[in-house]
Amino acid sequence: MPLTSQQLIEQAKKYASEKGLSYLGALTPQEAWELLNADENAVLVDVRTDAELDWVGQVRFSEDRSFHVEWNNYPDGVRNPDFIAQIEARVEKHQPVLFICRSGARSHHAATLAAKHGFEFAINVLEGFEGDKNDFHQRSSINGWRFHGLPWEQH
Repeated sequence: MPLTSQQLIEQAKKYASEKGLSYLGALTPQEAWELLNADENAVLVDVRTDAELDWVGQVRFSEDRSFHVEWNNYPDGVRNPDFIAQIEARVEKHQPVLFICRSGARSHHAATLAAKHGFEFAINVLEGFEGDKNDFHQRSSINGWRFHGLPWEQH
């Protein structure tokens, strides 16, 4: 039986408490998918580069509730100075906003920054889209959104 939106928010908070996070919390990819489906106000922000989306793929979800804002610009790697403004243009500060990247690192920083700017329900998607590297330095074989068989597509 799927968890309710409130139960998933509480799970995210529990993880934040355990890890000392400065934002609301974190969820596994499966929990994040459940929250997106359980709460019609929840949105997903993919913070990877345009190139990553083109070459690796992206979460398949409602276009009005998932979008892309680069954390770092490609190819120079410079931090996106308009990151918060781009989030504010699409998300209310009281909405659950889940951040995802390749492995969970950039999305952690994005959630931290969003919380500093008043986003009450900033949540990091643990493991990210591709997950950790295996012994052969390959992703999507140990964990991550794709590994867990959650909806994704490539354009």
